[in-house]
Amino acid sequence: MRMRRLLVAFFTVFVLFGVFTVTASADGESSTQDYLVMFDGKAEKGILQAFGVDEENVKHEFDLLPVYQLSLTENQAKGLENHPQIKYVEADAEVKKSQTTPYGVSQVQAPDVHQYGYFGQGVRVAILDTGIDSSHQDLNVHGGHSVFSNWPESNPYYDGDGHGTHVAGTVAALNNSYGVLGVAPQARLYAVKVLDSNGGGSYSGIAQGIEWSINNGMDIINMSLGGTAHSSILQAYSDYAYNQGLLVIAAAGNSGNAAGTGDSVNYPARYSSVMAVAAVDWNNNRASFSSTGPAVEISAPGVSIQSTYPGNQYVSLNGTSMASPHVAGVAALLWHYQPGYSNAQIRNVLNQSAQPLGNSNHYGNGLVQAFDAFVY
Repeated sequence: MRMRRLLVAFFTVFVLFGVFTVTASADGESSTQDYLVMFDGKAEKGILQAFGVDEENVKHEFDLLPVYQLSLTENQAKGLENHPQIKYVEADAEVKKSQTTPYGVSQVQAPDVHQYGYFGQGVRVAILDTGIDSSHQDLNVHGGHSVFSNWPESNPYYDGDGHGTHVAGTVAALNNSYGVLGVAPQARLYAVKVLDSNGGGSYSGIAQGIEWSINNGMDIINMSLGGTAHSSILQAYSDYAYNQGLLVIAAAGNSGNAAGTGDSVNYPARYSSVMAVAAVDWNNNRASFSSTGPAVEISAPGVSIQSTYPGNQYVSLNGTSMASPHVAGVAALLWHYQPGYSNAQIRNVLNQSAQPLGNSNHYGNGLVQAFDAFVY
């Protein structure tokens, strides 16, 4: 009797394990994934149904070619693949975003702070330039102003030159599935048009742009522009903006020589209230065109910089104009991280945490570094 109970118990356990095994096998057999199936000629649903492909397994039927997106088991896929009226059966492969990170954005360590959730949110950056093409898919422009009265130059969102749109992208091209990534992709861009479609402007126009930036609560002014003549009025406005708490950043200029000799920093970058930005390449070597002199304060990538351009385009440009917005973007990241900092504190941390590169007349304090500024 005891032996019979043991046999019954053993049989019950065996059956349970047997059921479990069969069930697991059935689950594995019925697991599906998406496939793209193309017929060799006219599509015939009868062939699909012969392989057990029901209507609910048909996720999409294409119009122009005899192609279906189907949810199939592995056996169904293999069966269809061997059918003479089926041309292709292929797994519906995953597609990842095609956005690229320009080397300069990586060189200034921006992605190293993005991973901690800092993208420059809420920091207002005025781009004093040729305007910004606000219709560009990779930019979000929050406002603007033009110092010109003639159409279309009076429209700050018209950029007939492309320079301002390129600068804006380096600061804050969006983090999305296409195009390029900016240094501070959630900073708030403002198009302050002080240069026309030929890239020309005046010191009075720049002063007006600075005044608008002060009156409209900007945090950072980027001026990828300059001239060789001193202006007391332009200096006064630059100083006033800085004293009002704005961080003022400008391109050092493209008046340098291959030997790196001389004092060639342009205005307004030359003023003490403005951070003068020199240009380096991907190897942190000084760009031969980059202006030199004791006013150079910091460096950033400025050779073959890929960024946004009018008409939903992307191009690579050279210049200290391209270097300056890297610094503006890093400043926006740091200000997002330390919202209580003054402009003087932001400036000091950027300079103290920069990577030394050598001759201060060429590089200033060195290459601007976002992550090192965060942990400084």
